[in-house]
Amino acid sequence: MTDRNRRLPAAALDGLLLDTNPYLSCDDCFDQLDTYVEQLLADPSHVDLPMQVHLKACGACAEEAEALMDLLTS
Repeated sequence: MTDRNRRLPAAALDGLLLDTNPYLSCDDCFDQLDTYVEQLLADPSHVDLPMQVHLKACGACAEEAEALMDLLTS
């Protein structure tokens, strides 16, 4: 049974309220992730707004991006 008085953590609430425009789906993100990380490593000032917005809002894709970044910089 769930506790109706239980509050969402602030980070979870922020994620639900985050403006996700321009929209990028998880499938599109995953398809473009290799290229995005390579471009970011080559140029840390690289800007891909849809990707950055998606990674800020989607913990699963952000973890994947972080793991790929770690793999390529190790």
